[in-house]
Amino acid sequence: MRYEDYLRVIYELSREKGYTRVKEISEALNVKPPTVSEMLRKLNEKGYVIYIKRLFVQLTEKGLKEAEKIIERHETLIKFLKALGIPEEIAVKDACIMEHELHPLTVERLKSFVRFIELSPKSEPNWLKHFKEFCKSGKHYCKDAKAECPA
Repeated sequence: MRYEDYLRVIYELSREKGYTRVKEISEALNVKPPTVSEMLRKLNEKGYVIYIKRLFVQLTEKGLKEAEKIIERHETLIKFLKALGIPEEIAVKDACIMEHELHPLTVERLKSFVRFIELSPKSEPNWLKHFKEFCKSGKHYCKDAKAECPA
């Protein structure tokens, strides 16, 4: 488990109350409480959380900003994968794997690409429909139709 996973879970668990507890984090991440406590000590040392043993865990301003970046990256990857036609359940799992390994420039370009799709005038641009059809049939709309490809 990486620190990003902990920050994301702490953020999600503490949205209502402003804090969470080791037991809640342990259950959410499916790890033992001593493992959570060890990571919380590290996150506390790095200034991401305030951890008061047996009482609560709270994100600092630094931790909150980092958690928001992590969540944005995660959501961007899910949206990108779903745009490619990946079912949501798989997209969520794959986003968890990808978010730790991608270069920041790649993530920024994916964010721009997802935003570009979302801001397209049509609910689904033609080229995206053509891509989805290509995934199903293996045939390229323009090449196989011997027609000019509409924009």
